[in-house]
Amino acid sequence: MRWGLIDRIDEMVEGEHARGARTYPADLPLFIDHFPSYPVVPGVLVLESLAQLSGKLIGYTVRRQRGDWPFPILSMMDRVKFRKFIRPDQEITLETRFVALREESAVMAVKARIGRKVHSQAEQFFVFNAVPMVGEERERVEGHEHRELRRLWSGCPEPPRATPPRADPPQESSSEEEGA
Repeated sequence: MRWGLIDRIDEMVEGEHARGARTYPADLPLFIDHFPSYPVVPGVLVLESLAQLSGKLIGYTVRRQRGDWPFPILSMMDRVKFRKFIRPDQEITLETRFVALREESAVMAVKARIGRKVHSQAEQFFVFNAVPMVGEERERVEGHEHRELRRLWSGCPEPPRATPPRADPPQESSSEEEGA
């Protein structure tokens, strides 16, 4: 992603939670209009930072547990709350944790803090890319995702060995039932 909105990942626990950070510098042109004489980080950017951190945690978890990279896509948000303004140059602590992980989707609880105070929170829903990638394309995209994760997270382990995309499970047939 060329417009990454995470500066770093401080902690990531597979299948549980992640914590990272983002600071929006005061010299960004968006602060000229948002708002004149009182610059505030747009809430949608805070939510996108949280979604990107969630996407990294989902991708890492699914890759380690199932062997494929799900490419999570933010599809919906619920219970969105903006409690306080976030000003430019404030370091935002980004937090995400799993509420649910399913075969083709995930639900995440997210919070943005300044210091210990919650400034924004939401429940974010993700769906996974249903198009399986194979061969060089899969290696290229997964390699990019892992390099980006290593850039953001100094504690990132090496990726597990690639596994072929999962096929539909074979139909079970019981020879005992057939012979009975």
